[in-house]
Amino acid sequence: MAQIDIDKIKKLREETSAGVMAAKKALEEAGGDLNKAKDILYKKGVAKAASKSERQTSAGLIEAYIHGGGKSGVLIELNCETDFVARTDVFKKLAHNLAMQIAAMNPSSVEELLSQEFIKDTARTVEEEIKSVIAATGENIVVRRFSYYALNDTH
Repeated sequence: MAQIDIDKIKKLREETSAGVMAAKKALEEAGGDLNKAKDILYKKGVAKAASKSERQTSAGLIEAYIHGGGKSGVLIELNCETDFVARTDVFKKLAHNLAMQIAAMNPSSVEELLSQEFIKDTARTVEEEIKSVIAATGENIVVRRFSYYALNDTH
């Protein structure tokens, strides 16, 4: 099998949050093709996420996002299994990105939020983005609830 360039492994890890060995194996399986390796990791991540979906999520954080110079804002409760994961940068970034998603798209429910195109990567849904973080952290992650506020909002 051909030697995989360390720079490709680094790039794949940066783009997917995959571990070193997972990134290397995906690149080997994809013959060094970065896009194919991402697809392989994504498919494995979805399978991993599905196996964790029944785990209880009693830790997490509340993220606040204020938009438009204070004209609108979002509070979101994002849960995971442990405080350790709740304190990681990848989990905090997900919470922030989901709050921005809600501020931009104003979904009416968690189900609607999960089915929306993810604004930071329109090739995937919000649910698919959450599953990729589940694969990276190894823990179940759940959007418990959120609230959207806007000045003079009539609904």
